[in-house]
Amino acid sequence: MFLQSFTDMWVDFLLKETDQEREKRESGQDTGKPHEDSQGRSPNATGVRSSVPNHGASTSGPSLSPAQNHGPVAPQGNSLSFCTYGFRVGQATFEIRNQCPYTVWAAAVPGGGRRLDRGQSWTITANAGTTQARIWGRTKCNFDGAGRGTCETGDCNGLLQCQAFGKPPNTLAEYALNQYNNLDFFDISLVDGFNVPMDFSPVSGNCRGIRCAADINGQCPNQLRASGGCNNPCTVFKTDQYCCNSGNCGPTDYSRFFKQRCPDAYSYPKDDQTSTFTCPGGTNYRVVFCP
Repeated sequence: MFLQSFTDMWVDFLLKETDQEREKRESGQDTGKPHEDSQGRSPNATGVRSSVPNHGASTSGPSLSPAQNHGPVAPQGNSLSFCTYGFRVGQATFEIRNQCPYTVWAAAVPGGGRRLDRGQSWTITANAGTTQARIWGRTKCNFDGAGRGTCETGDCNGLLQCQAFGKPPNTLAEYALNQYNNLDFFDISLVDGFNVPMDFSPVSGNCRGIRCAADINGQCPNQLRASGGCNNPCTVFKTDQYCCNSGNCGPTDYSRFFKQRCPDAYSYPKDDQTSTFTCPGGTNYRVVFCP
């Protein structure tokens, strides 16, 4: 089960803006709507995430970051629909680069998939207003000439060209473009577990990047160990304590394991205030496996 997507909550929130609030906002007066902090994090005093896919350990596919729900969430079903709200005309580019000493099959929704040997890169574009988007790495894949096969981690219904979110455990780069105040919202999420170290950084714009490069697979608690990765506790235990299905949960010993090693990344579904970051709309990005 998944909670309402973060994007839907944000859209509902924005649609409630009154004409008077809009006039105040456009004239530069404070309307009470959230503003980003000095670190480029999204303002989330209430725990509502900013326009990134809703978090949660996914099972087979879409429903954003980053089976449970935090901000970007994994969807259920075999297809994803992406909304564009027309905040800005244009596209953002995402260069996806593999620096791991092994092959990674990059995946992106929207975007598809591509085999990346060490040192190779793949560039995709996303339209302005895109929400609930993810980029991740898949490992130990085997595909036939028709692009069908399996991966040990991050598998997306057995397709090289992903149309749905990947199967945990997989480290997620999540984003939503040109949202409130024409800001991009982005994060690295471990709510679907961890498989490949990752850096997610802007290559333009005056904003900071984020990374999760710790040896989480090597240090993974025994209860969370999986072939090729480290599961999030929601995937393993499927309880409200870890999955936040009721919308009310806090950090646990397991989430602290992830947070201590990757402080910028989502460690559980409500880990918003230290885990969602912003850049100006129109920024381009780079995702690096094994930075």
